[in-house]
Amino acid sequence: MRVELNVSGMRCGKCVDKIEKFVGEIEGISLVDVNLQDSKVIVEFESPATQELITEAILDAGFEVK
Repeated sequence: MRVELNVSGMRCGKCVDKIEKFVGEIEGISLVDVNLQDSKVIVEFESPATQELITEAILDAGFEVK
């Protein structure tokens, strides 16, 4: 599966690294592509990962999913 999320609060490369780390720790994630300029995060995943787990990880990293 593939999901594209609008994420606010990302301002720099450290923000990108943090989102990649938090989302990348979820089992089943195959790709985390953070576009700082467009405020988007594209994630490719399969079970057991879910969109809810991905959103929760981004929130835990300190960012807001719109």
